[in-house]
Amino acid sequence: MYIGLDLGTSGLKGILMDEDQVVIAEATAPLSVTRPHPGWSEQAPSDWITAAETVLDQLSLHGLGGVRGIGLSGQMHGATLLDKSDQVLRPCILWNDTRSHEEAAELDGDPMFRRLTGNIVFPGFTAPKVMWIAKHEPQIRDALAHVLLPKDYLRLWLTGEHVAEMSDASGTSWLDTGARDWSDDLLTATGLDRSHMPRLVEGSAVSGTMRTALAARWGIPAGTIVAGGGGDNAASGVGVGVVRAGDAFVSLGTSGVLFAANDGYQPDADTAVHTFCHALPKTWHQMGVILSCTDALNWYAGLVGQDAATLTGELGALQAPGATRFLPYLGGERTPLNSASVRGAFLGLEHATDRQAATRAVLEGVTFAFRDCRDALAATGTKVERLLAVGGGSRSDYWLRAIATALNCTVQVPVAGDFGGAFGAARLALMAASGAGAEIATLPKIARVIEPDAALKDAFDEGHAGFCAARSAIMALNTASNRTSS
Repeated sequence: MYIGLDLGTSGLKGILMDEDQVVIAEATAPLSVTRPHPGWSEQAPSDWITAAETVLDQLSLHGLGGVRGIGLSGQMHGATLLDKSDQVLRPCILWNDTRSHEEAAELDGDPMFRRLTGNIVFPGFTAPKVMWIAKHEPQIRDALAHVLLPKDYLRLWLTGEHVAEMSDASGTSWLDTGARDWSDDLLTATGLDRSHMPRLVEGSAVSGTMRTALAARWGIPAGTIVAGGGGDNAASGVGVGVVRAGDAFVSLGTSGVLFAANDGYQPDADTAVHTFCHALPKTWHQMGVILSCTDALNWYAGLVGQDAATLTGELGALQAPGATRFLPYLGGERTPLNSASVRGAFLGLEHATDRQAATRAVLEGVTFAFRDCRDALAATGTKVERLLAVGGGSRSDYWLRAIATALNCTVQVPVAGDFGGAFGAARLALMAASGAGAEIATLPKIARVIEPDAALKDAFDEGHAGFCAARSAIMALNTASNRTSS
């Protein structure tokens, strides 16, 4: 048996998988985010440990004596800062925190960063966060001995080892993504060196073994291996079998991702597309990323005092986009805007805009942001003809029909799609324990298939054109506002 742990932003998910890759049990534990200031987003690493303990407690009810390996998946980019005794120095600065936009712009202004990493230095990435710490919390920077990504802090707790893997490391702005190694030049440029960095392994390799005391606590065999694992999206790619060129998935989670696997390294940073190592050797992937996906829907649900499932369940058949438009930039945007300061908006509100019309506008706004990602991927030569859908938002057929129509591609929904990251982590554990490779990362059984609505294709094309015009207007307004405030 194999355990997959997926450390998300809103919760930690765990699954127990048998040798035939059948999920035996699953468990979850919630997590909360603190926002001390606008644009900030933090979590206490101790909460991750508590959540992991809760999940393992639940999984242990099914008996863990046959476990051979554990795999880890997790939210990317978070700056988990430790002193020389491995004590946490401050709350982790998360992936959707935009406070370090000035530091990111400074690093991105050095051509070396895009050349070596293959990516823009986004404010959400790890390196600019450490630069922000050096400027605003110098006492923390002075005590800094180790920088870990969130799931790798779980690994430290599980194994006692400082280890990262290639896919998660790709989102730090310290990795030479083509060479799959830390860059001494990039580290030096941010005042660090390799001593601050964890050891690197491939996601399907062994990273360490479980601490004896922890293994005994849950009845797990002594010496059980912990695999390298993957960043949440790379692990989801392994989980849904998107590990070969031509395969792609769309993730409707807190953030949104359009993810395509590649056999080679072909970056194009100017598109604001992420080009990262995959969780498997000699494989890379590209992602268009939007920062508010289900996060936007949940925000709107809170605004109108209703739960998201009820709102989407009210919608019925897919309709053409209406006059009301929504820009989902609640905390900035990555692809294609690369803006930490842009903010969202409702436009075209009228007397006829009722709750259902506004719900449709929110779903359409996120859908059109995915189309922007599709267009950015296409600019690099990557084609998306068929998508697998994962994440909590994939429970909404209305949303999936909108995405299929707006992107003009078939959307397939796998069985148990909510556990893509955890399932991928368990698959990576199987690979690490058995020596198997990408051949076991097969495509999943499909629960339902969503085809584009040909009758509404032109309407969604027109809707996207209107969305782009609104996007340009809000960006111009944002630029003018920033100029005035400065």
